[in-house]
Amino acid sequence: MRIRIVDAFTARPFTGNPAGVLLLDNAFPDDNRLQNIALEVNHAETAFAHRLPGDGEADWALRWFTPATEVNMCGHATLATAHVLYSTGAHEGPVRFATRSGVLIATPGEDGSITLDFPTAPLTPVELPEGVAEALGAEPLTAFDTGPNIGDLLLELADEKTVHALRPDLKALAAYSERGVIATARAENPDLGYDFVSRCFFPNVGIDEDPVTGSAHTALAPYWSERLGRTDLTGLQASPRSGRVRTGLRGGRTLLTGSAVTVIEGELLA
Repeated sequence: MRIRIVDAFTARPFTGNPAGVLLLDNAFPDDNRLQNIALEVNHAETAFAHRLPGDGEADWALRWFTPATEVNMCGHATLATAHVLYSTGAHEGPVRFATRSGVLIATPGEDGSITLDFPTAPLTPVELPEGVAEALGAEPLTAFDTGPNIGDLLLELADEKTVHALRPDLKALAAYSERGVIATARAENPDLGYDFVSRCFFPNVGIDEDPVTGSAHTALAPYWSERLGRTDLTGLQASPRSGRVRTGLRGGRTLLTGSAVTVIEGELLA
C-alpha cells in the first residue's frame, strides 16, 4: 500500500499542513487499523480513500483520522487527497468525495491550485464562556459556535499581533468546545495579500495547534465576509508552518482554494 505525505495549502515543501494520504484498492479496513495507521503517521490528519462504482453520486469514498480519532470534516487532507489523485493520474477533472459531511467536490485549476466545495459553517453567537480568556491568554471581542461539522468555538481578538502572540493553556482550552478554538483577527496590512489571520487549537482531537485548517475557513469565510463586505477573501493561518487559504462564500457553500506538494512517498509494510 502506497503512503504519501503531502503539504497542503502551500506550494513549498515543509510549510502548510502535512497530511498522510493512502489510496486503497478496496473498501476501508476496520477502524482500528485506520486509527493505528493515523497514529503511526502522527500528522494532524491522515486521509484514506477508495474508488466507488461509477454510477453513484460520488467518485471516491474518503475518511479522515487524527492520531486520536476520526473527524467529520477536514479541508487540508481533502486537498492533499485530490492532489495525489491528480498527480498520479488516478483521477482527472472534478472529483466527488463521499464523506461524513456529505459529498465534497475538488476541482483542479489551470494554475495548479485545487478548489474545494464545502458546506458553509452555521455561525451562532454565544456568550463568552467564563474562563476562556484566561485559557486562551487574550480577551476575545466576540464568540461564535460553528455548528456540528466543525465543532469549534470561534473567537475574534483585538488585532493581528494578539493572534500571533497567543500561548494558550491547551488543557484548560479543551473544556470550551467539541474540537477546539479558532482565534482570529482582521489583517493589519491587507496589502500583504491576506484579509484576516487565524490560529487553531484542537486539543480534544490530539492536535495542539493545527498548521493550516481548511475546515475552520468554512466558518472564517462567512464571519469575515460579513464584516469586510466581500465574498472572496484570503486568510493567513499564522502557525509556525503557516499557509494561506483563498475563500469564496457562495451562500450555503464555501470554496477553499490552495496548492499542495508531495514531500514523501513510500510503502506501508505493516
